[in-house]
Amino acid sequence: MLQIKIGITDTTGKVDPEVMVAAAAAINIQVTRDLPQFWSVSASVAYLPDHTKIPQGVWPVQIVKTLPPTEGGFHFTQNNQPYAKVIGTPGSNEWTLDASHETLEMLIDPSGNRLQTSTAIAIADNKIVDGTGQFEYLVEACDPCEADVFSYQISGIAVSDFITPHFYEPYPLPGTRYSFTGALTAPRQILDGGYISWTNPETAEIQQLQNFGGKPIVKNLGSASGANLRAFVDSRTRIKVPGPKASPKLLQKKARLDDAYTKALEAATIARSKHYV
Repeated sequence: MLQIKIGITDTTGKVDPEVMVAAAAAINIQVTRDLPQFWSVSASVAYLPDHTKIPQGVWPVQIVKTLPPTEGGFHFTQNNQPYAKVIGTPGSNEWTLDASHETLEMLIDPSGNRLQTSTAIAIADNKIVDGTGQFEYLVEACDPCEADVFSYQISGIAVSDFITPHFYEPYPLPGTRYSFTGALTAPRQILDGGYISWTNPETAEIQQLQNFGGKPIVKNLGSASGANLRAFVDSRTRIKVPGPKASPKLLQKKARLDDAYTKALEAATIARSKHYV
């Protein structure tokens, strides 16, 4: 299998290069260690220090200042080569989760058009349940479990959870992992802050189930236009959706633990460097 090369680069000039290196290394571990356990993907991720120089054969993930309201993270060049854009918020490293999200989805579906047939879903009594018939779901591997609270860390860097192919199986089976972290516990489950899109077999239009704030709804996105389905769906979906809310006290505790963990990692790297002098 030929290896795909991903390059993460900062176009804003505002992200600490050390954070860029650490994030690229963490996402590289994710795509070489975690992703291939479930998806047939061979890839590597590296930091590109100069965003004006993109080596041949590399699909870039660009950190940008803003994105237009109708523009999602997934893009194609004029030669139909995929790349992604992620908003880098000053003073926050939340972009690492989004960069992981875009990288995983780009690797699993480089065309942006991959569909997977599975049991239809519906909403009954404010709950997401299996319906009748089947839908062709757009394979967006992070969307059903994309809220920050369902992420996990690699060397102190937040990365996105992602579905496994078992997500599309007809029935739940004991001991089956439906997402890498196990946050998803059944096929076609959409966690708070997540969503899923599919083609309506009767109208050929795109529909989307959104579970924002624990209140699932189905929206009709219309007839797809443009080069690929994912870019179409992204342009009609909020780029960053709200997830489950935690109490201020819990958030403060988490922030203190994350800060202590990051400082401990940095202290360890400084101490370890002295072994090589």
